[in-house]
Amino acid sequence: MPLSRRPLPLLAALALLGAVTACTDAAAGDPVAVTSEGRPTQTGATRKAPPARNQLDLKTENARQSPGVVIAGSGDAPYNYGPAVMLEGGKVRAWWCSQLSAAPPGGDDVLYSEGGALDGPMSTAVPVFSGSGTSFDAMHTCDPSLIKIGGTYYMYYTGAARDNHANGSSVGVATSPDGLSWSRANNGQSIIGPAGDVIRENTYGAGQQSAVYLDGWVYLMFTDTTGLASHQNGAGQYVLRSKDPTFATGVEALGQSGFQPVPATNKPRTRSVVEAFSADWMWIDAASTWAIAHSTDDGTTMTFWNKDFTRHPFKPVLIPGIWREGPGLVRTPQGHAPVNGADPCGRVALDVLRSTVDGPGNAPTNIIRFGLDAVGLKGCTTADEASALNGFALPSPERTVDVVMGGKVVRFERRSVAEKFARAVLPDRPVGVDQLKVAAQVPAGAPAVANPEGVVGLLLENKLWVIGSVEVATLNSSAVKQVSAEQWERYERHQDLAAR
Repeated sequence: MPLSRRPLPLLAALALLGAVTACTDAAAGDPVAVTSEGRPTQTGATRKAPPARNQLDLKTENARQSPGVVIAGSGDAPYNYGPAVMLEGGKVRAWWCSQLSAAPPGGDDVLYSEGGALDGPMSTAVPVFSGSGTSFDAMHTCDPSLIKIGGTYYMYYTGAARDNHANGSSVGVATSPDGLSWSRANNGQSIIGPAGDVIRENTYGAGQQSAVYLDGWVYLMFTDTTGLASHQNGAGQYVLRSKDPTFATGVEALGQSGFQPVPATNKPRTRSVVEAFSADWMWIDAASTWAIAHSTDDGTTMTFWNKDFTRHPFKPVLIPGIWREGPGLVRTPQGHAPVNGADPCGRVALDVLRSTVDGPGNAPTNIIRFGLDAVGLKGCTTADEASALNGFALPSPERTVDVVMGGKVVRFERRSVAEKFARAVLPDRPVGVDQLKVAAQVPAGAPAVANPEGVVGLLLENKLWVIGSVEVATLNSSAVKQVSAEQWERYERHQDLAAR
């Protein structure tokens, strides 16, 4: 591949400066959050919320590394870096930055591959998004970050019109129904450009973004080498949020006083959450914690912030190993951390895919998986954190078994029935579950009905709770009555217990 085809604007930060050490202290002037009182429990008692997490030490276990390259470009791709990794529908889906001569124009392309496991094998890479030929992303599209809202995928990407430019990188967004066929949003215009607060030797501009969807907001973290709070070498990570995925309206910027409305996305950038380039992040539901992955001398450092960016709940964790370019965290479709099936409140898997060598084009390639488990979160202490327990069964205060479903609790008299609707049964009850409402109680022997297709439901307080099959009714000692399709449709519906 000719040298002129290299992604010079999109690798500028790395080529100029290399690794940047993580910033692990709260920004000057940040307030310390106050611990709130707990809510009444289901049994009437009141528990105080535990003390706020502050600089807790996390243990690390189960260090891992893939035996070989996980993601590789096809054809004549000279480099592969900047992956976005999504766990969805039992598959590992990955999008990353590369360059194929078969995908015009002659600049960076976003490639896609999928497989059944984080260590591969993955399908043959195919290009799914390339330069527009016009506008801010005429030549280069790189650094994809994806979230899924409802049935729509949003890809935030770095665009550049040419190789040789001054602070020409900007952030764009595209939408897709499947993650493969993309349409440019915002009329094909960028949504974030360089603020121009300080013009530095590093002329990368704005990009290397990472998106998370949380509580109806899209949080976007990104590099801006012209940002006011960046290091003199341009390193810095800024945060904007909006309930509009295109960031055309209702934008708020994180500053020294928290999130404040701004009239445009390029207003002065007064606060950086970590001194780094090419970072990725995710939200850990069980601990109400942001986890930011960024490259440091010995690997990938994870820096943690609480929701309001006022405290570091945990000390940094290092995922060691070789790297040549920033990491891509393994995340859910909303950009959250995968929930640990054995210890959802205390343990989180921190897995990244990152480039490990410089390839023939003297650019990063050979993407390998590195990871470990961080233990000691002390999570699930609030109702919001207990949402991480969706699908888990646990002891109830009434000597029955509770299953968390959709932010509420369904209480089963029989454990054998609860297990049919649970991904796992926990031995202890996290305190946050006491703050969830009991949506229904399922007594043994509750009446059951079946429609002509054989779908079975329990009648609880005159509402139909679909349970799926006769097997569950039998376990619950519930006699099943056949009803017509018309009668089935007339029942008032409640939660579908068969859907998990």
